[in-house]
Amino acid sequence: MRKLIATVFNYSLDGFLADEGTEFFEFCFDLPENREPDDPAHLDFLQSAHAHLMGRTAYEGMARAMTTTDHPFADILNAGRKVVFSRTMKTADWANTTVAAGDTAEEIDKLRLGGDGHIVVWGGVSLWQSLMRLDLIDEFQVSMFPYVAGEGTRLFDGVPKSYQLDLVSSTASSNGIVYLQYGRHR
Repeated sequence: MRKLIATVFNYSLDGFLADEGTEFFEFCFDLPENREPDDPAHLDFLQSAHAHLMGRTAYEGMARAMTTTDHPFADILNAGRKVVFSRTMKTADWANTTVAAGDTAEEIDKLRLGGDGHIVVWGGVSLWQSLMRLDLIDEFQVSMFPYVAGEGTRLFDGVPKSYQLDLVSSTASSNGIVYLQYGRHR
């Protein structure tokens, strides 16, 4: 059964995501790790994913960005299988994309069947929170930035009060970003 792995980029020390238009967003995207990610292991992780999941808002932003850039993620995402969770979208124009409008848990179960490997959950926040409430996320990969944002969107609002995780790994970049990998404690 495939693992569902939430990738959480641009997360501040005080628990905020980098919302566009904030100083924290500017800080994150001024760092080379965001402008030109080149970690072979991370690129392989994305390349080898069975599917890339996202909510409607994340899909719209990523489709617009990845089809018009030479960012290292662009080729991976443009060629990869993508699934958008949305009750309002009927079709998706980005290549290799399907829309999942049914029961979230049932849609996830279908994606998990049929083999090993992993499924990457890109976001947005509503999708992450929905998957956490349903206890469907197996692993979190969090990029914790050395920044106290003071404002933004909180990832863990409205999720179960008790959500124990086990540390799988942690590494730090020269810029102070800490890459944390947590598995869901089962």
